[in-house]
Amino acid sequence: MDSQHTKPPRLVSLAWPIFVEQGLRVLIGTVDTFMVSHIGDDAVAGLGVAGQVLTLFIILFSFIGIGSSVVITHHLGAKDREGADRIATTAIAANTWIGVVASLLVGVLAAPALRIMHLPEGPTAYALPFLGLMGGTLFLESMNISIGAVLRAHTHTRDAMLVSIGQNVLNAAGICVTLFGLFGLPKMGVVGVAAASVFSRLAACVALWIILHKRTRLRFNWRDYVRLPVDILRRILHIGIPAAGENISWFLAYMTVTSFIARMGPSSLATQSYTMSLVSWVIILNVAVGLGTEILIGHLIGSGDYETAYKELLRSLRLGFFVAIGAAATLSLVSPFLLQLFTSDPAIIAASVFLIRMGLVLEPGRVFNIVVINSLRATGDARFPVLIGMLSMWGVWVPLAWLLGIKLGWGMPGIWVAMICDEWLRGMLMYRRWRQRKWVEHAKRSRESVNSAAADARQSQSTTMDAPC
Repeated sequence: MDSQHTKPPRLVSLAWPIFVEQGLRVLIGTVDTFMVSHIGDDAVAGLGVAGQVLTLFIILFSFIGIGSSVVITHHLGAKDREGADRIATTAIAANTWIGVVASLLVGVLAAPALRIMHLPEGPTAYALPFLGLMGGTLFLESMNISIGAVLRAHTHTRDAMLVSIGQNVLNAAGICVTLFGLFGLPKMGVVGVAAASVFSRLAACVALWIILHKRTRLRFNWRDYVRLPVDILRRILHIGIPAAGENISWFLAYMTVTSFIARMGPSSLATQSYTMSLVSWVIILNVAVGLGTEILIGHLIGSGDYETAYKELLRSLRLGFFVAIGAAATLSLVSPFLLQLFTSDPAIIAASVFLIRMGLVLEPGRVFNIVVINSLRATGDARFPVLIGMLSMWGVWVPLAWLLGIKLGWGMPGIWVAMICDEWLRGMLMYRRWRQRKWVEHAKRSRESVNSAAADARQSQSTTMDAPC
């Protein structure tokens, strides 16, 4: 099936499968934690820390996925299908090698890493075997991320969603069987949880390869794992590294702010945990709109239609505001009831509800960040968002969180006021960048790179055909 479209897809048709897919990815971790809670607190703590280690590697894999997705959309927009396929094969091969190295590193350094993180002996006993299995198969996750990025660039967002649904079902069913010893099997504890997760990850990888071939007819052989064109990697990394840098900076800033919250006591940590577990679904909605917009704008940049790309972002922002404010308002109304599923402490429930209602101010600012940053990245303007992001996160969010939350004693509301200031500052700067159209020069360079790569490929084919036998 050819992936070219006579009529471009609508944003909603791209975004809602992305929302379901991203939500299901979050749900896998939630299901694992819920199931492991039947073993004990040490098991939950051990898997929580192990999950942080794995998250860092998944962020590392994402820079190839993000970069390749943007560059592929440029080639598809320019009707250069062969160029898009070259980007895809290089991205999958490169990410697989990164995954193999990551798997080896986790296998060798898991125990020292847990000691550096000062994890107590009890949780370590659970974290080590979990990391051994989950970390040892990270190369499967690296392939899944890159293949999913290729499918999304071809606008096949529903396929990645269906694979995530199947992966979640297999994961939950496998954990039930191995953890509780169903069908006469022995109870395998945390090892069983990891084994079920690995099996579902492997099944997802096989399914994605099959769908990739069916949807794109991508030709891939073992030589692609050996030949990694430097020029293609450079173009992927030009987008991917800044995107990964921004994600890592946010992750480290969030961990730093979490350390401030830890100084306020266990109840504040619990409040933050419960609040974010609910707010994350609103964030995923924003991410879905942002990724859908990125795909559309990437195709428009490839075709050279910069004016339509400019207007598409403004339309996406309107949709993003409507979705974010509606979701935040709905969550504000139902949160007192939802939080009772997590805790019976009235003080924690009241504090969490107050923070969630602060989200009515926070979430519109987050829309600016997520949607506009993804759009800037789709034009090739990738460095500006990461530079502004790092300056704002470490110059506004982190110090202001310490000042308001710790020094002035505002507690959790102070932490969230700092977050609101950071999101709105970055959002306004990103929006100003878009309105000034400074991204157009980056878009033109991106399109020139596509045309140059296509010309080089045609020249190479012509030279090969003309060469004497």
